[in-house]
Order: sequence, then structure tokens, then C-alpha cells
Amino acid sequence: MAKLHFATTLKAQNQPHTIAFHTDFLRRTQEGPCLFKVTDTKLGRQTSVIHISMSQGREEVVAYLTQSNLITEEGLSLDTHFDLHPAPPPVDLVKLKEDKDEHWERRAEMPFASFRKAVTKLQFHFPRAGQPHRSIGDEWVHLTTGEKITNETLGFIADMFPMPVESFRDRENPYDSNDPEKAKKRLAIYWYPTVLLNIEFKKLLPEEGVEWLFSRCKTKQIKNGRMDLELTIMDKEGDIVALSHHVCLVLPAERNVAPRREDGSKI
Repeated sequence: MAKLHFATTLKAQNQPHTIAFHTDFLRRTQEGPCLFKVTDTKLGRQTSVIHISMSQGREEVVAYLTQSNLITEEGLSLDTHFDLHPAPPPVDLVKLKEDKDEHWERRAEMPFASFRKAVTKLQFHFPRAGQPHRSIGDEWVHLTTGEKITNETLGFIADMFPMPVESFRDRENPYDSNDPEKAKKRLAIYWYPTVLLNIEFKKLLPEEGVEWLFSRCKTKQIKNGRMDLELTIMDKEGDIVALSHHVCLVLPAERNVAPRREDGSKI
């Protein structure tokens, strides 16, 4: 939506790339028609901000997007020597594609895939030796649809990861098991609605997209049915592509499939 708006109505701004994205999920959405509304909030020489809302009878999702031009962007650059700690295992993407990598294995099916259907659009590869810590989820992913990953699909990648709640609730992490039925029997199904999501886009992916991206999901605290999630998304060169922060709730799964309340509330 933002890409189209800046390619047509705001073409003169020459700001085709989203560099920051903030969205609040006000209510639970449902299958069916929806209406998007775009409002120009601030138009500037270096950055511009637009507001997008999605409605199904009433507003369900609202977002602010900051646009710029990642190709012409210039200014101070410093090497901060950032590294992930602990470091993820090395990877051979050629072998990974054939599920023959020494350190990473393909996950045949994610736990509760029938409930979280969006996960079927990605192929996940997790560390063969297990995750480095229960609060961490490392993964290499690519799309099962045959498409490549672009900056426009990074929002989807930022929302697909092994849920830390499930790794803490049992002695064995279900995401370290390639038997989804075994994992399903061990744990009750929970729903993790996102209250808000922030993404900062650090690098412009090639126009044709890339096949693989690495992602590390980490939580610092799970308390009173609310948790934080921090994602670092990197490409095969080890460059940061995007940083994402979530505020999520932890609710019984039946809350997601129950009839919507008359006021349209999400929870």
C-alpha cells in the first residue's frame, strides 16, 4: 500500500522505501472484504510519514510508516562491531536447501500448524543441537510459495518465529522436536495476539528478492500474560536487514476462534 502510494500520488517525493513501521492491532480481524485508508501525515525532504488504517466495518489495524530512499541515503556510518551472543552455528545454504547442513535441520511441520496456518508459508530450519537458550529462537527461513523474500515481505518474516512461551512450559522445547504430534500432546495451545509491532528496515534487499534470511527471536520477560519479543533479521552476508519489536499477549487459543463481541473487540 505504501509502495503504491509513493510510486503514484507521492512519486515526486522520491521516497520509495519504508525505513520504519509502527502498527497497533486494535481488534481481531476476520476473513472478508476490508478497506484501507491512507493519510499523508508529514511530507519532508529526507523522510515522510503516512498513516494507514484497515477497516472491516470499523478500524481494526492502524499503522504509521516512515518513508525515505535507501539508495540515496547518506551520512555518518560507524562500525559498532555488533554480533549475536551466543553466535548461531555456521550454515551452508547450498546444503541447507537439501536439508544436508551439518548444523541446521529442516522442520517438517511447525507445532500447531493447523491452528497457526500462516507458518505453512515458510520453511523453517532450526539448529540441530537445539536452541541456545529457552528465551532464544534461531532460524533460517525461505518462502514455500516459490517467491523470494523482499523488503515488502519482511513484515511477514518478522512475525514468524518459534514461540518462547512453549519452550519454557515444558522440559523439552517443542521446536527442538521434528514430531509435531508429540509436541501437540505435551502442550495446551495458546494464542499470542500482537498488541503492537515496530520494524526498522536497515538494508534494502535486491529488487528480485533473496531466497534465505536468518532470524533470531528473543524475549526478556513473560509476565501476567504479556511478553516482549525482539527480532534481529540478517542476510547470508551477516548484515542486519531489519530489527523488530513486539508487544504480545498470551491467551487461551479458544479466545481467537470464539465469536467476535458486539463491540468488535479483538480480545
